[in-house]
Amino acid sequence: MKILIVGDVVGAPGRDAVKALVPILKVRHKIDFTIANCENIAGGAGVTPKTAQELLATVDMMTSGQHIWRYREIGPFMDAEPRLLKPANYPKRTPGFGSYLYEAKNKVKVGVINLLGRVFMGVDALDDPFRAGERLAEELRKTTPIVIVDMHGEATSEKVVMGWFLDGKVSAVVGTHTHIQTADERILPKGTAYLTDLGMTGPYDSVIGRKVEPVMEKFLTGMPSRFDVADGNVKLCGAVVEVDPATGRALSIERVQESFGS
Repeated sequence: MKILIVGDVVGAPGRDAVKALVPILKVRHKIDFTIANCENIAGGAGVTPKTAQELLATVDMMTSGQHIWRYREIGPFMDAEPRLLKPANYPKRTPGFGSYLYEAKNKVKVGVINLLGRVFMGVDALDDPFRAGERLAEELRKTTPIVIVDMHGEATSEKVVMGWFLDGKVSAVVGTHTHIQTADERILPKGTAYLTDLGMTGPYDSVIGRKVEPVMEKFLTGMPSRFDVADGNVKLCGAVVEVDPATGRALSIERVQESFGS
């Protein structure tokens, strides 16, 4: 079974890239199931019901991160739409679901878990992502051996530890949040595919998706500035993970970087 996992989708350029390129990648790689991180799809930070529905027309499931709550209307939407996940280690009283069991087009069931790191993220009241991931993986594996984890975090060390901690307990641990694709894809000893960061799906003539000049001015002067989404050199970044549907062990992981438009 082949699973396409798309890194942080940024603004309208990222959404357009997903809509145009994911159908092509599905055919090229014979993809059975697709996941995309969507926490920045609405104007570069946050998610609205409209933008969520737009992306769910192309991908099967979406994960998120700490920006998921920027628009108040997303809470009721997430309570009704389990294909858009919140990080599972947020307190239970927050809206939405932190994991979900999805039946792919080939009738194979896939469990997806979304976690949020605690190092350098500036988010209070988070539960332990390691224990939350372990608990949810155990629950999902009662139904399916295939479990994919999106570990949304800043610190590479925290994401690497999550990979080792869940090795053999899930099919893949992939990182999101930094918008910079890493080159450390591997299969860990007990059969879990790992990649520290999938990278960004959005404009690369930018500073992690935002126009260069305002961000540069912020660094040079310390003065506040509006960071609008850029629009040049758009790419889709992510990874294709092949999993043995009988055991849940990863067979391969391949990074993806596909250009969109001129």
